Amino acid sequence: MKKLILLLIIFCFHSINAQKNEIEWISFEVLDDTLKKETKPVLIYFYTDWCVYCKKMDRNAFKDPEIISSLNQNFYAVKMNAESTAEIEFEGQIFVNEQAKTKRNGIHQIAMLLAGRQNKPVTFPVIMVLDKEFRVKIKSHEYLTTDQMKTLIKG
Repeated sequence: MKKLILLLIIFCFHSINAQKNEIEWISFEVLDDTLKKETKPVLIYFYTDWCVYCKKMDRNAFKDPEIISSLNQNFYAVKMNAESTAEIEFEGQIFVNEQAKTKRNGIHQIAMLLAGRQNKPVTFPVIMVLDKEFRVKIKSHEYLTTDQMKTLIKG
């Protein structure tokens, strides 16, 4: 019995410790509620399941302890699959993936609205940094190394 309790304590401690080593990603719905309580800068990460560079950033930049700490302490971090078919309510509006009805890999409205570029197609990954007033400070449409990500979030 003592061994079982010891194992449970070790497992719980490991679980709590592991959580601190990950970015606390939130959804747009949670962001909407959270911004009403307290404002702070926002980092938005749009990715797709098929994007090789997105997967590489997930394995490298977003696993770096310095980046994890900075994002968790100084930002609201939003991560969204740009091809999601989920309905998203944000700032009193409903956003959907209308392209999913006609395209295999349709891009969600909220991703098109925020990550879109004038006269250029949207490419992934997209990293956006917004200030406390939700104004875009930085928008990147390319793979970012760990060092580039550190520079971007310090900026």
